[in-house]
Amino acid sequence: MDTRIEELLKHVEEIYNGKMQRGARHYLEVNLAEQARKLGYADIGEKLRTACAIIPLKAPQKGMKVRIDGRTFVNYAEYASGMAVPGYLAKVAGRNSRPFVPLDSMICNYC
Repeated sequence: MDTRIEELLKHVEEIYNGKMQRGARHYLEVNLAEQARKLGYADIGEKLRTACAIIPLKAPQKGMKVRIDGRTFVNYAEYASGMAVPGYLAKVAGRNSRPFVPLDSMICNYC
């Protein structure tokens, strides 16, 4: 279990807590490497270079939207909050999660 990755994931959940709704079609991608650097974890930021957290949104956000096939999120894990992360990160964090079951089509919101 990597406590810094767990702290990072909790931090992201706290930031988007008021905007999340489990099972929503609209979502936001959060770059975990960037968030790790903001927390002072530059070394794990490099390991997470391409990792993103999926934040299911209560409502669509302003900006561009792109429809994404839900099968894109194979091997993702979902937390009780609704946030989903790649399965390998969920294992490293050591927190309870379940397999993420996305909708057939999802809409990525770029803000």
